[in-house]
Amino acid sequence: MTPGIHLHYTFERDEQAGARIVHPLFDTLAALQTHGSIKHAAQALGLSYRFVWGSLRAWEAELGQPLVQWMRGTRAQLTPYALRLLWAERQARTRMRPHIEALRAELRHVLALAEAGELDAVDVLASHDLALPRLQTLAAREALHLSIAFAGSAEALRGLNEGRCQLAGFHAPRLSEESTVFAEALRPLLRPGEHKLIGSHSRWQGLMYAPGLAEAPTLRSIADGRYRFVNRQTGSGTRLLFEHLMRGAGLMNGAAGAAGVEGYDERVEHTHVAVAASVAAGLADVGLGVEAAAREFGLAFAPLVEEDYYLACLKPALDSPAVQRLRRVLAQPQWAEAVAALPGYRVQRTGEVLALTRALPWWQFKQPRRAGQSG
Repeated sequence: MTPGIHLHYTFERDEQAGARIVHPLFDTLAALQTHGSIKHAAQALGLSYRFVWGSLRAWEAELGQPLVQWMRGTRAQLTPYALRLLWAERQARTRMRPHIEALRAELRHVLALAEAGELDAVDVLASHDLALPRLQTLAAREALHLSIAFAGSAEALRGLNEGRCQLAGFHAPRLSEESTVFAEALRPLLRPGEHKLIGSHSRWQGLMYAPGLAEAPTLRSIADGRYRFVNRQTGSGTRLLFEHLMRGAGLMNGAAGAAGVEGYDERVEHTHVAVAASVAAGLADVGLGVEAAAREFGLAFAPLVEEDYYLACLKPALDSPAVQRLRRVLAQPQWAEAVAALPGYRVQRTGEVLALTRALPWWQFKQPRRAGQSG
């Protein structure tokens, strides 16, 4: 019988980094996998041999499955069940990371409200990005709460237009030529004069892959089906970028042209870190994502394009105290330092208000003529 799962949280003086959910079982399994013995795993965890040994025995009884192959004179090894459990927990936690970070931010908001009585707040619907939780932390120090929910770029902009958020985070590569993919997906959702962009940062996107592959994957080898590809969800900016790059290389022509990409629609994740975790776990060979996610999971990275990340708002929102405060946070040197700590990231026109037609050069091209139109 599968045991029940209970979650809880605590209040502590220091701020937790990332979205780690603490459970000693998985810390112990990871230490055993790394160090190969209970003695050395216990030392790494700062615990006694007796405590770790007893805990493992207790967890085996609770789970009804052996976790360690208990053989004298050999390196301690996790059982196949324990390995599956360890990787499945990592994958699940990685997939949930944006939601865990958002939950922690909401709890921080509750505490700040109870303490101060008032707090500026901004609802943000954004394409997944590793820098945004850091911005959230800096903003909280300035009595500004960013309530961030992650969605694809197109869905974030759609939410802005429907009044579901005050700011929408999306990203686009720096293109000097027409991009049918980005124009078709994003241009209908943005209107010059009505929407404004706030500069934030740039980041490198590229192919993330296991360093043990015989040769580095390329767009061509992915199109030929030689590697298992893990894709992003429909409407995400990274999926749009992959289609744009493939079309530009003459390797894809619409949905039918993706047939050769193994896993294009079947193997899908919703965040950069989830894509990286899939590759690290051996569930896929390669995926498209940001360099920071690749480095976090020990993957090789082949850069393809630098893109800008923007925060979009409706023009009247620029005058709101909350958005003005956010622009001041973006202009602080602490934001530049936080961004620089992420591999492949750097600040870009932080806090500046940008016009659509200048920030997105592909906007200036004429929209494609619809069927039945004349002239």
